[in-house]
Amino acid sequence: MQERRLGRDGPRVSALGLGCMGMSDFYGGRDDRESIATLHAALDQGVTLIDTADMYGPYTNEELVGKAIAGRRDRVFLATKFGVVRDSDNPHSRGVDGSPDYVRRSVEGSLKRLGVDHIDLYYQHRIDPEVPIEDTMGAMARLVEEGKVRYLGLSEAAPDTLRRAHQVHPITALQMEYSLWTRDAEASMLPLCRELGVGFVAYSPLGRGFLSGAIRSPEDFDSDDFRRHNPRFQGANFQRNLDLVDQVTALAEAKQVLPSQLALAWVLAQGEDIVPIFGTKRRRYLQENLGALGLTLSEEDQQALARIFPMDAAAGERYGEAGMATLGR
Repeated sequence: MQERRLGRDGPRVSALGLGCMGMSDFYGGRDDRESIATLHAALDQGVTLIDTADMYGPYTNEELVGKAIAGRRDRVFLATKFGVVRDSDNPHSRGVDGSPDYVRRSVEGSLKRLGVDHIDLYYQHRIDPEVPIEDTMGAMARLVEEGKVRYLGLSEAAPDTLRRAHQVHPITALQMEYSLWTRDAEASMLPLCRELGVGFVAYSPLGRGFLSGAIRSPEDFDSDDFRRHNPRFQGANFQRNLDLVDQVTALAEAKQVLPSQLALAWVLAQGEDIVPIFGTKRRRYLQENLGALGLTLSEEDQQALARIFPMDAAAGERYGEAGMATLGR
C-alpha cells in the first residue's frame, strides 16, 4: 500500500484512508457485519488510516470501529473527533462544544467506546465560537502529554483559527471537504497548510458518492439518507450537477476506469501532502476505490477534469444553512 506523510514532520499513513461515518449513520440502513468485513478487508490490504467521530450515530460508529479493530490495533492509525454535540433523543439537533471540560469528557468516552488506550489523531470536529481556540487546544495538548492522544487536528477551521491553534500545539492535520466538486480549500486552506507544514486530509473526495456516477435520481437514496436534504441533491441543482458528473463519467470510460477511480486519482494528484479518506460500508466499493492508487493522471487529464469542475461549478451549497454556519470558524 502506498503511503503519504501527514504534514511536514508527521506520521506516515496509507495514501488513502477509510471514513467510517456511513457505516452507522447518515447514508441509509446499517449492516454491521458487512461494515466490519469492509474494515477488515481494508486493514488486510494495508489501509492504516481509519476515521470516525463520536457524533456518528451518535457514539455507535466508534463502538463499531472498536469492535472491528480489536486484535488489530497495531495495524491502525486511528482518528476520531469531538466537538459536535448531538441529542440522542433528537438526532437532528446539533450543538458545538470546545470547552476544556468537554474535551476531557469526550476523549474518555471515545477511548472507552473504541476499546483503546490512546487515539492516534484527535480532531476538533467543529470550532466553538464561544471558546477561544487557545483554551480548547490547551486541553487537547494536555491529552498528548498524558499519552491519551498522539497527534492533534482540526476540521473545517478558518485560517486564523488554524494559525492560532498551531501556536499552542503543532497541528498534524486539517480535515476539510475536498473533491472535484468542492474545491474551496484551494483558495486559502491548502496554501496555509503547506506554509505551516500541516497535513491535509480530504473528506468526501467522491462528493458524497455523487462522483461515482451511480446516483441518477434523488429516489436512489433511502428515506433516511441525509443527502435527500442536502442542497446539492435537491431540485434543479441535482440535474445541473448530474450533467457535470456525466462528463467525468465519459472521461473515465475513455480511460477504461471507473468514475470513482478517476475522481479519487484527481484528488491524489493535487499534492503528495493530501490524504483522501473515502467512505464506504461495502467491500465491493472498497476494492473499486483502492484501484485509484494504480491510476496515474497526466497533466492533460487533470486539466480536463478541472475544466469540468472549476471552482464553484457545483450547484448548491455543500451543507444546509445550519451546517454551513459551522464551517470556517
